[in-house]
Amino acid sequence: MAAKKQQDVCEVKTVDKAKVKAVKKVMLSDKDVYSLSEIFGVLADSSRLKIIYALSKEELCVCDIASILGGSISAISHQLRILRNLRLVKFRKESKRVYYSLDDKHIKRLFDQGLKHVRE
Repeated sequence: MAAKKQQDVCEVKTVDKAKVKAVKKVMLSDKDVYSLSEIFGVLADSSRLKIIYALSKEELCVCDIASILGGSISAISHQLRILRNLRLVKFRKESKRVYYSLDDKHIKRLFDQGLKHVRE
């Protein structure tokens, strides 16, 4: 029996020059691609996603997050530092406590869209 031909590969090798030119004109810069890949790479970690989700619901201190996730304060602080370095979360200090929240509404939208995609 002959092997089935792949269906997801073009059988002709021609280029639509107009489409190629149009997309090349608006193609992302290497800097933007690198920054975006860094963000998605950081979000590929399940602990960091849980932190993002928790912070999408409420401003929390490290102790709160550690209690919610069942992790150590040290481990959560490490993850928050990574998220903060990429401007995914921000903090504010109040007396002796440091409270974390999502950096802006774009982070929540990004998370919500990804969650919607996996749930559909």
